[in-house]
Amino acid sequence: MKWTDTLDIAIALSEKHPDVDPLSVRFTDLFKWVSELDGFDDDPKHCGEKILEAIQMAWIDEVG
Repeated sequence: MKWTDTLDIAIALSEKHPDVDPLSVRFTDLFKWVSELDGFDDDPKHCGEKILEAIQMAWIDEVG
């Protein structure tokens, strides 16, 4: 997975952290959690606030 695979990341996060409200996650934690996902392999420098927002929104949609 790459940073731009927001839907795949959101699905993986919802499976790995099923009891977490995506709105309660700080971007620093979200960055760390995404980096630690199985199958994730992308340069940390390719991530910015807009990408983290997109991941968070996709995660909200996934659990909603």
